[in-house]
Amino acid sequence: MSDSLDRSALDNSVSKIEDNQPDPSDVLNRAQNAMTRGAPEEALAIARAPLDGRPEIPALHYVRVRAYFHLRRYQDCAVELEEASTNTGPHAISLLLDEAVAMRRRDDLLPLLKICRKRKPDDFRLMNAGATVLIQLGRFDEAELLLRLSLQRHPEDPTTLNLLALLLTETGRFDSALSVMARLRDADPQDWEPLCNMACILSNMGRMEEAANLYRQAVPMAPQNARLRLNHSITMLKSGRMAQGWTEHEWRFGLPGHTSMPLDRLLPNISPSLDLRGKRVLITQEEGLGDTLMYLRYIPPLARTGAIIHIWGTETLAAICERVAGVSEVQFGGETPDYDYHCPFISLPRAFSGTPDAMGAPVPYLSADRRKAEAWRQQFQDDHKLRVGLVWAGAARPEDTAALMVDRQRSMPLSELAPLAGIEGVSFYSLQKDTPAEQIPDFPAALVNVMPDCHTMDDTAALMVNLDIIVSVDTSAVHLAGGLGKPVIMMDRINNCWRWLHGRDDTPWYPQMQIVRQTRFQDWSDVVARVKQLLEDAVAARRHKSQ
Repeated sequence: MSDSLDRSALDNSVSKIEDNQPDPSDVLNRAQNAMTRGAPEEALAIARAPLDGRPEIPALHYVRVRAYFHLRRYQDCAVELEEASTNTGPHAISLLLDEAVAMRRRDDLLPLLKICRKRKPDDFRLMNAGATVLIQLGRFDEAELLLRLSLQRHPEDPTTLNLLALLLTETGRFDSALSVMARLRDADPQDWEPLCNMACILSNMGRMEEAANLYRQAVPMAPQNARLRLNHSITMLKSGRMAQGWTEHEWRFGLPGHTSMPLDRLLPNISPSLDLRGKRVLITQEEGLGDTLMYLRYIPPLARTGAIIHIWGTETLAAICERVAGVSEVQFGGETPDYDYHCPFISLPRAFSGTPDAMGAPVPYLSADRRKAEAWRQQFQDDHKLRVGLVWAGAARPEDTAALMVDRQRSMPLSELAPLAGIEGVSFYSLQKDTPAEQIPDFPAALVNVMPDCHTMDDTAALMVNLDIIVSVDTSAVHLAGGLGKPVIMMDRINNCWRWLHGRDDTPWYPQMQIVRQTRFQDWSDVVARVKQLLEDAVAARRHKSQ
């Protein structure tokens, strides 16, 4: 027998051992798949398995971060966050924010951040991350303290200054926010972002021409940037430059959360050369219920082109959509139907901007179910007072940070409307849904609540047509009431949405709407006082008419 080793057998043996060693990329994929399946314990077991000397992929640290956060093991999560974070650039905890928001666990980031800051008290990035969470939660004083502390360490850090400007804007200190953004602009005159942010602030302040001038500087710097162009469109629309604004608004398709359908089949602008006869046009839901209700006005003129209109929307609006003139089919859920062109609701104004139907069909273009409306009429037939519907809050949508922050400014507690309770000759009806409806006992007068019997917008529409006036903050209720042709008093925030234009107390969208806007940031007192006067005038006019 030979004393020498069999080299071929040895090489094969080593190769088999190496083949059995875990591949870090495979480990990462399997751990990520486990997290996608909602199995953090399994993901953790995979991500912590020894790699037998092979170098670890840094991304495995972040998988462990996610798993520990899901399991509420914050001490372990903090350790892995340190491993996942380099000494420069954003801290890894910033990657966790969107996931925590989607899980509706934004608050749970605070105890984790507290542990992280105890371990790394001088890391200004953790201060910024904490301030971001606190701003989203509306805890502005605490957020500002953290940002001021962060700026002591890095006085010119762009991320910190942007966060400070955001905080100042969210608290109505617009001039101070502009000053902060001016620092960033002066630090890098070729950067379009400070110009864009300054323009947004100016638009909030109603300084529309100054905002437009800044966009004229910023857009040539980044002409293909979708966020810049979308913000530009919003200022155009708020300024009343509708045709240009709607065209510019199509840049939103370059951002997440908008249509995923092929843009080469997007409905073109309506023109004499466009023949839609017999063409199937699929109209799709894109954003909130209010947007859909507002743009349903374009369905009748679209039907007059000869198009076959198929609406693919939400269940709560299905019955309302079915009654709009010209609709062939309404769908919610299911698979994508056959179509020749598609068009999100929000693109319909663009399609009609160069036609006589630029504002869509006249009000009312919505209608209530006659049977349901008659049932409410019989229920209210003994109430001969002025019937006023009240909506004091929108949908908070905590999983959508932008919507949450807007809702904080557009909504109010019901207690703010207490002065209305003293008006004689009025019956108040709640049109409020969801958690804010729990405030009904706070109203110092009778407030009839039949909303538990309203399960869809169709039910609410039938209720609304039996009321005399709808008093509401800026939410889908004003679009439903406006589209039905009901008189509406809208209580609006000082930094109003673009669709209500600037400096107007009326709107071309809904001729029977009156806008009562704040004169001081987040102060509803003068708004409520003016609404009270309007309702008293309505009661007096009703009495005069009956004499």
